[in-house]
Amino acid sequence: MQTTNSLILGAGGRAITIGLVGIIVLGLIGFVLLLLVMKFARLWLQAYFSRANVTLAELIGMWLRKVDARTIVLSKITAIQAGLQLTTQDLESHYLAGGRVPNVVRALIAANRANIELSLKTATAIDLAGRDILEAVQTSVNPKVIDCPDPKKGRDTVDAVAQDGIQLKAKARVTVRANIERLIGGATEETIIARVGEGIVTTIGSATAYKSVLENPDKISKAVLNKGLDAGTAFEILSIDIADVDVGDNVGAQLQAAQAEADMRRAKAEAEKRRAMAVAREQEMRALVVENEAKVPLAIAEAFQKGNLGIMDFYRMRNINADTSMRDSIAKTDKKKE
Repeated sequence: MQTTNSLILGAGGRAITIGLVGIIVLGLIGFVLLLLVMKFARLWLQAYFSRANVTLAELIGMWLRKVDARTIVLSKITAIQAGLQLTTQDLESHYLAGGRVPNVVRALIAANRANIELSLKTATAIDLAGRDILEAVQTSVNPKVIDCPDPKKGRDTVDAVAQDGIQLKAKARVTVRANIERLIGGATEETIIARVGEGIVTTIGSATAYKSVLENPDKISKAVLNKGLDAGTAFEILSIDIADVDVGDNVGAQLQAAQAEADMRRAKAEAEKRRAMAVAREQEMRALVVENEAKVPLAIAEAFQKGNLGIMDFYRMRNINADTSMRDSIAKTDKKKE
């Protein structure tokens, strides 16, 4: 009997212990759930009364996935109040992809108000590509002005030379509107500035005289605008206005002066070359004379040996040389006296 009672008491004790552990575990789970409910109660109530349809389970799932639930809820409330039907999953997936959810929602609202066709897929793709989708929509509604050239690059004017050699310095302002369809893969503002600058240089360079450009600056803007410079870019060019045209240096005259100086230096170099060749030729001839004079005594000796020259002939030649030397000396003395 005692053994049976002991077994019954032992089994009852273990049951009580298991029951207490279960109660404690359930209490802990309930406490954690209560904390989570209290943590997200404000957001849930805010979404509920705004008809955003965000459940507590979705809020807890965001917390577990390390998603900023407040950003998602407030963005969805903003979209719902603006008449856009966006799901929590769409916003959360864009957040997890590294996108800027509030920026995309504001862009969609702005596009909807301006009757611009912009889908959520396109907006998220543009945002993930690194473009500011909200700024693009705002630029599409309110066109922006781009200075050409960009003053931030260190140049204030686009310089070009007309056919008469006069330099002109021009400033242009390009009014553009964002093209939503070409934002992905489209060129940026720098391409617009480069193309417009190239068009200005080409137009001024093709002008026969700088005065014609000064008289009608709109020729530049019309010629540049007709080239379709916005092809392949993320913008649509509305107008190109020439803000200022100034006269620069006379590049043609400077080039002619530089060419004349170069020609003069080349002529001097050629003259110096001819003079050096003449001096060398003169020295060569003198060397030949000295060489031939050195051969005279040998020729005289040979003439003596062969009998072609007599002693009297030799003395007469000596007398003639002496007389010639004396006459040269007298002539030099008379020139000094004069």
